[in-house]
Amino acid sequence: MSIETIDQPVDAAPAAAPVGPQFVHLRVHTEYSIVDGLVRYDDMIKKAVKDGQGAIAITDLANMFAMVRFYKAARGKGIKPIVGVDAWITNDENRDKPHRIMLYAKNRMGYLQLCELLSEAWLNNQWKGRAEIRTEWLRDLPNKEYPLLPGEDPRNCLIALSGAHFGDIGQAIENGNLDLAEANARKWAEIFPNGHFYVEIQRAGQANQEVQVRQSVALAAKLGLPVVATHPVQFLSKEEYIAHEARVCIAEGEMLANAKRVKRFNEQMRFLTQAEMAELFHDLPAALQNSVEIAKRCNLSLVLGKPQLPNFPTPGMTIDEFLVAETTKGLEERLIQLFPDPEKREKERPRYEARLKFENDTIIKMKFPGYFLIVAEFIQWGKNNGVPIGPGRGSGAGSLVAYALKITDLDPLKYNLLFERFLNPERVSMPDFDIDFCQEKRELVIQHVKDLYGREAVSQIATFGTMAAKGAIRDVGRVMDFGYMFCDGVSKLIPFKPGKPVSIAEAIEEEPLLKERQENEEEVRQLLDLAQQVEGITRNIGMHAGGVLIAPGKLTDFCPLYTQSGDSGVVSQFDKDDVEAIGLVKFDFLGLTTLTILDRAVNYIKDLDPSLGDFDLAKLPLNDRPTYELLTKAKTVAVFQLESRGMQGMLKDARPDRFEDIIALVALYRPGPMDLIPDFCKRKHGEKFDYPDPRTEGILSETYGIMVYQEQVMQMAQIIGGYSLGGADMLRRAMGKKKAEEMAEHREIFRKGAQEGGLTVEKADEIFDLMEKFAGYGFNKSHAAAYALLSYHTAYLKHHHTAAFMAANMSLAMDDTEKVKILVEDSIDVCGLTILPPDVNKSAYHFRPDGEPGKKATRIRYGLGGVKGAGQNAIEAIIAARTAGGPFTSLFDFCRRVDKKQMNRRTIEALIRAGAFDEFGVDRAVLFASVSFAMEYADQEAKSANQVSLFGGDDSDLVAPPDYVSALPWTDREKLAEEKIALGYYLSGHMFDSYAVEARRFARTKLSELEPSREPRMMCGVVSGIRTQMTQRGKLLIVTLDDKTAVVEVTVYNEVFEPNKHMFKEDEFLCVTGKVSEDRFSGGLRISAEKVYNITAARIQFGRQIGMALPKAVPSAKLAEVLGPHRDEYGLPVSLRVQPQGIDCVLQLGDNWRVAPSDELKLALEQGLGAQEVAIEY
Repeated sequence: MSIETIDQPVDAAPAAAPVGPQFVHLRVHTEYSIVDGLVRYDDMIKKAVKDGQGAIAITDLANMFAMVRFYKAARGKGIKPIVGVDAWITNDENRDKPHRIMLYAKNRMGYLQLCELLSEAWLNNQWKGRAEIRTEWLRDLPNKEYPLLPGEDPRNCLIALSGAHFGDIGQAIENGNLDLAEANARKWAEIFPNGHFYVEIQRAGQANQEVQVRQSVALAAKLGLPVVATHPVQFLSKEEYIAHEARVCIAEGEMLANAKRVKRFNEQMRFLTQAEMAELFHDLPAALQNSVEIAKRCNLSLVLGKPQLPNFPTPGMTIDEFLVAETTKGLEERLIQLFPDPEKREKERPRYEARLKFENDTIIKMKFPGYFLIVAEFIQWGKNNGVPIGPGRGSGAGSLVAYALKITDLDPLKYNLLFERFLNPERVSMPDFDIDFCQEKRELVIQHVKDLYGREAVSQIATFGTMAAKGAIRDVGRVMDFGYMFCDGVSKLIPFKPGKPVSIAEAIEEEPLLKERQENEEEVRQLLDLAQQVEGITRNIGMHAGGVLIAPGKLTDFCPLYTQSGDSGVVSQFDKDDVEAIGLVKFDFLGLTTLTILDRAVNYIKDLDPSLGDFDLAKLPLNDRPTYELLTKAKTVAVFQLESRGMQGMLKDARPDRFEDIIALVALYRPGPMDLIPDFCKRKHGEKFDYPDPRTEGILSETYGIMVYQEQVMQMAQIIGGYSLGGADMLRRAMGKKKAEEMAEHREIFRKGAQEGGLTVEKADEIFDLMEKFAGYGFNKSHAAAYALLSYHTAYLKHHHTAAFMAANMSLAMDDTEKVKILVEDSIDVCGLTILPPDVNKSAYHFRPDGEPGKKATRIRYGLGGVKGAGQNAIEAIIAARTAGGPFTSLFDFCRRVDKKQMNRRTIEALIRAGAFDEFGVDRAVLFASVSFAMEYADQEAKSANQVSLFGGDDSDLVAPPDYVSALPWTDREKLAEEKIALGYYLSGHMFDSYAVEARRFARTKLSELEPSREPRMMCGVVSGIRTQMTQRGKLLIVTLDDKTAVVEVTVYNEVFEPNKHMFKEDEFLCVTGKVSEDRFSGGLRISAEKVYNITAARIQFGRQIGMALPKAVPSAKLAEVLGPHRDEYGLPVSLRVQPQGIDCVLQLGDNWRVAPSDELKLALEQGLGAQEVAIEY
C-alpha cells in the first residue's frame, strides 16, 4: 500500500474513515541499539509487508548504525523507510536523569541535521556512555548553513515526538507536575513549530500508562498539538521476550534471576499488527492515523552507489592533465632505474609507454584520476617521512600507473601483471588500493591525511561485532547464572572451522556429544535454546583494521560519527559496505608488522656498520644464491609467508631458485591449490608436461603448465577465446561465482572465439573446463608477487644480516612469549647466534644485535622489554640513570640511582629472575632476598642526600654499600623455574638438563629422532604445556613435551589421565610410552599415550636400586629418620657403600626399607646424611 507525501499535521480530533494503512510503526529498537533491542530489520520488514504497512521506521537508541542497510532492504520490498532516532536529551539539572525524544528526517536536509546532532553528541557530549543532544543545538538548527544543499531552507526538516513516558513531558506528568509538563510541551512546540512536534502516547504495559495517556491527550488538546500513538517494538514476538531480557542483561552485566534488577521491558513490547493497534487505541483512532501522516511527511531519498571523491588540488591544469604529467614523469624515473643502459631503455620504452597510455585513458574515462593522485600523495608523504610502506598488495600491483606514481614497487610488465584485474574498463567499480604500512608509523600517515583534508573530513570505519555461537553460549550462560566451567564446557563442543563460523544449530547436527547433552540435560537445553535466539545479533562496535574515509567536505554531510568514551578514535556510524553505498570512498591503511621488522633490521644494519649507510632493500638483487639456499633448506622461521611447517615442507620439495618460484609458492599454499603442489614440484624438477594449447606456453611456462593465477585464466581467455582482457576479467568473475546461466553464455562466446582460432568445439570445451576448474581457486598474481617480494627481503636479511634481522623480530614479538621463544631457539640452533642475557648495564629496551663495525654480528643482547613485569617506563628510567651516571655497581647502587617513582619491588624481582643483575657476581637467591633491604637503603640515602657532611660536602659515594642478605643459593632447577616466570621460558639452561643423562638409560630415543612406528615408542621430556579438551570419550589432555632436541604434543585420553593426574605438571619430567603415527593434516607426528611415568615412577619401573656412598658411620636412627618419609613397598631397594675402619663395605637394606626414589629423597640424603654419589642403578 502506498504512502502519499503530505506536509500537514492532523490534530487529535476525530478523523474520517481511513483509507490505506491504519497504523505505521514509528518506534523500533533493532539489534543495532546495542544495549537493548532484538529486532532483525529484514525480519521486521517481512512482518510489515505481511501486515500491509506501507512504511516503517527504525529508531535505534542514539545511533543510525543500521540506516543504510534498512533503507535498501525496505525499498527492495516496496516498504517506505522512515529514518529516525531515539535520542537522549541532556538534563542539566540532573545529568543522571536525561530525557528522550524521537526525531525523524523529513528529507535530505533533515538527514544531514540528524547526522550532525548525533556526531556532536557522541564526540562532545557523552555522559556515562550516553551520547546526549543538547536542547540549544535543536533551537539552533534553523540558523545553520549546509553547503551541500545550497539555498535549501533548514527549518522544519525534522519531526519530533515527545518520547512518551521517557520524555520530559511524560516525566513531569509522572511526577504530578502538570505545569512543568505544559511548559515543556510549549518549549518543544516552539523548537519544532508548524505541526512538527507530536505528543506521543503508548499503551505497552508501562506503569501508570492510562494516567499518562489521559493527561497527555488533555495537554495536547489544550495547546492544539497533534497526538500520535506509537508502540515500542523491542522484539518481534512475545516468545523472544526472555531472549531480549538476556540481551539486556548481557549489555548491563546483570543476572536474569536478580529480583532487584530494574525491568524496563515486558512481553507486550513486540511487533503489533495494525488490527492489534486499532484495538489498543480504539478510543483514539486519530492518534493511530497520525502515525500514517508522519510516514507520509517523511520523504528521505538517498543517492546510493555514486562515489564522491575528495577534491585533489592541481597546479594550473585539469586533474586529468595532472595525472598524465605525473605518471609520465614517474615512468621516466622508473625506466632509468629498471634499465640503466640507455640503449636497452629506448628499446623497452615503447611497450611501457603504450601500457601507460592505455591505463591513463581508462582511468580518465572512468573518472578516477583523483583516486590515484590522492593515494600517491599520502604514500609519497609516508616514504618522505620515514614510514616503511609495502611494495603493493592485492590487484593494485598490476597497474603501471600505480608503479609510475610510486604507489607500488613492482614492475607489472616484468611479471605479467594485468591492469584489468585491478580496474576493468568494461565494469565500472571503484578501484581499491590496499596499502601496507609499518605497524608503528601507520598513524603518522593517517594524521597527515587529517591535516591535509581537514579533521572533519577524515575518520575511520565502524565494524559491528556479533554474538557468534561460542560467545552467545558463554554470555547467555553467565546471565542465567550457570557456572563458568559448565558454560565453557558446552561452548567448547562447538566445532572450530577456520574461515567458516559454525552456528549452534549446525553444531548440534555435527557434534553428537552436544546433541546428546541437549537431549539429556535440562540446563544444556535451556542454555542452547536461549543462546540460539541471541546468536548472530550485533553485540558491540569496533574499528575497521585499516579503512579510512576521506570525504569531499564534512563527513557529517554523508553519515553520523561515533566514538566510544576515552581515547578511542572517531569512526563512521556505518560499516565499510554502507559508507561506500552512500558515496564515501574508503582507503585501506593496513598495518603490517613485517614492514616494521624490516625497517628496524635495516636501522640495526646501518648502526652496526656505518659503511652500509646507504643500504636499501629496493636495491637488493633478486637472484641471490644463498637466499634461495636458505629457502630450499626451509630455514624459514621469521621469513614472511614461508615459516609454517607445511610451507617449509613445500620449500624442501620445490627447491625454489628464482623469484617466480616464490610467487607461485605463495599462491599455491592454500586449501584447494595445495593439491597442485606435487605436480608443480615434479614438473619443476624435470617431469615432462604438455600445454593445453601451444599458444599458452608464454602464459603457463613460469608455472610449468599449471594455471596458478587468476591472471593466467584471463590471458588464456584472451589468447584462446578471443576475449578482451576486460571481458576476460568478467569471465573470471563468472567462473568464481559458478552461476550456470552466466557460464553457459560465456562458454558459447569462448567456443566461438576458439573456433576462429582454429580449435574444435571439443578442444575449446576441454580448455574452458580446465580454466573453470582453476578459476575457482586461482590466486591474484599481483598480490602474490608483492608479498613474495617481502618474503624474499626477509629471507635475504636472515641469511646476510642474521643478528640484525632476528633481533628486529624479537623486538616486535616481545609481548608474545611463545613467539620470542621460537625466535631465540631458531637463532641459537639454526642461525648459530649467541643470545646474551638481559643486563641492566648493557641491555636496551628492545633486543639489539651485538657486534663490531665491519664484522658480521653473531650475538643478540636480550632486551629488557622482554622481561615480564618490567614495564616500559621502568626500563626507560633504568636507561636514563645508566646514561647519566654510568654502569650500576650493585643492587644497592641500582636502587639508589633509578627513579623510585618508576621502579617498584615487582620490577626489580622480575629483572633478578631474568638474570639482569648476574654481572654483579651475586647469586640470584641472595639478590632476591635483598630487594626489600636495598630499597630501604635507597630511601635512607635519598633522605640524607641533602645533608652536609662533616667535611662540608656529600660523601655518600665514599660510603661502602651494605652487605647483601644471606640466603641459600637457588638450585639449577629453581633458577630455571624463576627464569621462566620472568621470561616465559628457560634461557640460561633447560629443565631437562638435570635428567638428560639418566633418562637416556631407559628412554634412548630423542624427541627429534621420533618416527612413525607400529610398535609403541618410549620418549621423555619436561612438560612445557597442558591443554584440556572435552570429547565423546570424556576429557583429554594435549601435553607438550620438550627434551631440548624437539617439542612434541602427546594426546592423553581420560583412561590414562585419571589414574595418573598427579603426574601432569608443567616443568616436571614425564616419560611416555605410546603410539607414534604420521599427522597428515599438520605434516608432523601424532602421539597417543598408553603409559605415563613421572621421574619417581620411571626410576621404580626401570631402575634396580638406589645407591650412595656414606662418608662416615651414620647412626641407624638417623638413617631411619631420613629414609622413613620416603618408604614405599613398591619402591627401589637401598644400597649403602661405607668404609668402617677404612674397609670398603656394601650394605643392602631389606625390602621393608624400599623407598620412592624422588628428587626430594636425593636432596634429603645429601643434606641430612652427607651422602655422596646418590644415583639410581639401572
